[in-house]
Amino acid sequence: FNNITEAWLYGDHYKWRAMRSNGIDEKYITGDGSDYDKFLAWSQTIPMSIGNPLYHWTHLELQRFFGIYEPLDEDTAPMIWKKANELLSGDGFAVRDLILKSNVETICTTDDPIDTLEYHIKLKEDTSFNVNVLPTFRPDKGVEINADGYVEWVKALEDISEIKISDYDKFLQALDSRIRFFHSVGCKVADHGIDGVVVYAETTKEEAAAIFAKALEGKAISTEEEKKYKTYTLRHVFKLYHELGWVLQLHIAALRANNTRMHKKIGPNTGFDSINDESIAYPLSRLLDSVDKENSLPKTILYTLNPKDNYVLGTMIGNFQGDGIPGKMQFGAAWWFNDNKDGMIEQMKALANLGLLGRFVGMLTDSRSFLSYTRHEYFRRIACNLIGEWVENGEVPKNMKLLKKIVQGIC
Repeated sequence: FNNITEAWLYGDHYKWRAMRSNGIDEKYITGDGSDYDKFLAWSQTIPMSIGNPLYHWTHLELQRFFGIYEPLDEDTAPMIWKKANELLSGDGFAVRDLILKSNVETICTTDDPIDTLEYHIKLKEDTSFNVNVLPTFRPDKGVEINADGYVEWVKALEDISEIKISDYDKFLQALDSRIRFFHSVGCKVADHGIDGVVVYAETTKEEAAAIFAKALEGKAISTEEEKKYKTYTLRHVFKLYHELGWVLQLHIAALRANNTRMHKKIGPNTGFDSINDESIAYPLSRLLDSVDKENSLPKTILYTLNPKDNYVLGTMIGNFQGDGIPGKMQFGAAWWFNDNKDGMIEQMKALANLGLLGRFVGMLTDSRSFLSYTRHEYFRRIACNLIGEWVENGEVPKNMKLLKKIVQGIC
């Protein structure tokens, strides 16, 4: 990194949202303002963010990576800019160094099925870097049949898979080939963004094939047709994930690109998403059950962006546990807008009330910054404090052997 702005503010829509709320001009957020001016704008914003996890993350990152314990504000900004940049320009602060300092063992990136994975392959062959960097299969663009660019994406899939996609069978064959290619590079996880409504509709392969053909011809696809296409396509890939021993992740209830003007101006994933409030219980139940009936439901992690559904997911996972696998179905860690002290506590309490906290897979970084590994410390502190309170209240025995096993398993 040339400076701390590159490390901190490039691509971080969490911070961009906060800066807009503080009245910062877009020039100093995603615009052509200088990196120093953008850093100063962030230093004006961070004192206003007390109570927000950004406040804690920012200062944890300054402490753990740079040894800076002064709070960031307008007065300390010049000193922090100078000291952080001096460290970043020296030895021990390359991206690989930051990863190793954070004791990272494995990184899973998010990758489109049409990605070449060339850098994953190079890293796999690089014996000088002892960290696993594995792809995650994210096929949303092949599922969202009504999204702009769908037909173009299918053509790109055809090119990368070298399978002529003349019909739905060939489309599924091409998807399967990419799944198996990802598997050959070390992929163990698939991730699906279920934005808005969780869909399920009774359908057949023939119906899905006819809908796919309509889409390739540029014809309009109705809402009911979209549900049928998505249902069959999701069920198909879920079964292959199960066959390969992968873990399925479903990220549910994001309402994306709410600000049309800014979406047109600076594009997606720039800080204009929020929480959806559609009902998810019934269609999610039917989707999971339709695969489980064929004994093909993979190990699964369910995340919700809407905390109203904590108990929905907390009970849903209990419906499909089994196969002799501890924690086969997981209620995933508090995600995105819930990725804060209260959200984490609420998620863990819901899981503890309804299932087995001791089988929880714990936290994920879910970030675009190489300094964000301190989020795991943030989570560990909150998780241990919650369990410690239960011990102090006499709700859990002060059995250090038991507590060590549970905390190590989660953290």
